[in-house]
Amino acid sequence: MKTFSLALRNLLRNRRRSTTTLLAMIVGAAAILIFGGYSRDITYGLQTGYVQRSGHLQIQHKDYFLYGSGNPTAYGIPDYARIISAVKSDPVLAPMLAVVTPTLQLGGIAGNFAAGVSRTVIGSGVVVEDQNMMRKWNDYHFPPRDRSAALLGSEPDAVVIGNGVARVLQLCAPLNVKNCQAPPAAVDAGGKAAPDDISALSALETPVAASQGSTRIEMLAANAHGAPNVASLNVVKAEDQGVKELDDIFVAMHLAQAQRLVYGGAAPQVTAIVLQLRHTNQMPEAEARLEQLLATNFKDIPLEIQEFTTLNPSYGQTIGMFSALFSFIAVLIGAIVLFTVGNTMSMAVVERTTEIGTLRAIGLRRGGIRRLFICEGLLLGVIGAVLGVLIALALAYLINHAGLTWLPPGRVEPVALSVRVWGETRLIAGAAAGLLIVAIFSALWPANRAAKMNIVDALRHV
Repeated sequence: MKTFSLALRNLLRNRRRSTTTLLAMIVGAAAILIFGGYSRDITYGLQTGYVQRSGHLQIQHKDYFLYGSGNPTAYGIPDYARIISAVKSDPVLAPMLAVVTPTLQLGGIAGNFAAGVSRTVIGSGVVVEDQNMMRKWNDYHFPPRDRSAALLGSEPDAVVIGNGVARVLQLCAPLNVKNCQAPPAAVDAGGKAAPDDISALSALETPVAASQGSTRIEMLAANAHGAPNVASLNVVKAEDQGVKELDDIFVAMHLAQAQRLVYGGAAPQVTAIVLQLRHTNQMPEAEARLEQLLATNFKDIPLEIQEFTTLNPSYGQTIGMFSALFSFIAVLIGAIVLFTVGNTMSMAVVERTTEIGTLRAIGLRRGGIRRLFICEGLLLGVIGAVLGVLIALALAYLINHAGLTWLPPGRVEPVALSVRVWGETRLIAGAAAGLLIVAIFSALWPANRAAKMNIVDALRHV
């Protein structure tokens, strides 16, 4: 305790130098925490978007992830309803589950015969009520937004398309797509209907009556036997998907409609069973239990489990980029603090050479001198870390309540700019501990130099 008391007195002897050193440490700690909180908010935002769209885990046919995009029907999951029932009723999985829902991916060609245009698309058959529940997942407490699925409550033949699909099919005007003009070489088909053979196939594949007052397209797809199937679909809305490549091919429809298009009257299948958990930290436990369940009850079906991080590689790439940036900033600020504290301690040793000689002459050992200067560095680190954390929390509060917005990657509308420092215990503890370690390490060399001084030389120092 006496050593810390003496160390504090020595710091107060030169308040200007100590204050300058503390300011450098405070700014460094606050900068690390603010950037860390900003990157943490981006991580949570990206994770929320991907989990709302594709869940935490997906049960797929073996090798569907690698080869299924070329021929989804060859990797369908038969008897998927029994698998879903078993997952929902499992006593270990049930408390962790938020949503369990089947999906069917299919490729095809969407055409607007009235305009004489068509394009290749990727269709997604979903259970709309389940997808609407998935959009409400908000484990990180972002500001609530009304993101109800556009297909909710729609007719069985309804679909939602990407804005890019709407542009190519020249449906911008009826669907109110902004910043969309007809291409210069647009084909004028004179408002002709679909050819008779296409219309005949469409009538066979669509068992419901066509919706009135709607924008209709025809979608051609190959069924499970390789024969062509056509469905007449009602486009209820065009939505920006946030990624141009997806926006140019996106078509979402009711699962039953997609299954009729692919399997006709045969037994329907799906390409994935999506599991959304209540909390992301439950993924390892849920995946382990799911593997055990599938290996025991469904070993006759070749199935595998994919995490959302594998299904969405851009998530890992973005997180890796921000981790590298955070590490670079932390190392840079650590180096600045290292030299600042080291310079302060070195000047203190030079100024107090006579004092060091006196302490050594009255019996203080080399270890005592070393502890004294290390305690000064430790006190600087503790004060700088505490004040840096407090200032970072204050700055984060001001930023979070300033009403600032920005457009993060993968989003289609601006969101509130947020910095997550409060509650991020690991981030705060890591920054504070790092600052303390740097401060102590900075004081080691000057402390050793002071401890090794010759008593006679120190006493006659002028």
